[in-house]
Amino acid sequence: MKLDSAGLEVLSRPECLELLGSVSIGRIVFTDRALPAVQPVNFVLDDETVVIRTTIGSKLAAAARDAIVAFEADDFDPSARTGWSVTAVGPARAVYESREIERLARLPLTAWAPASRDHYILVQTGHLTGRRISPRPVDRDAAAHD
Repeated sequence: MKLDSAGLEVLSRPECLELLGSVSIGRIVFTDRALPAVQPVNFVLDDETVVIRTTIGSKLAAAARDAIVAFEADDFDPSARTGWSVTAVGPARAVYESREIERLARLPLTAWAPASRDHYILVQTGHLTGRRISPRPVDRDAAAHD
């Protein structure tokens, strides 16, 4: 197990993809009027691609078209003090081809927000990194002195 300088477990690409596929909510980071913007989204992982549904006129649809974006998902258990975080950085593109839209519409991706969500954005997971925090073993000598 490889650890980073903070003592967190460094995840492999397959582990990152497995964890991304295990949750349905993440955050996309994009540029909006020259400023960074973060938006929570529901998503599905299709092979190694993050698929997001939005409305065609949304800020996200406009900003993510042919841009480099970041995407982050995580899961934490505060009581157990465990969790993980995975970040993907890569190009995003809007989907316009009807055959691809039909295929994406069959994926298990249902928008939570109201309004029609018939516009798809795909984010390639080019640069993928992840970290996991696990419970630390109890230092019995230190605990005995407390």
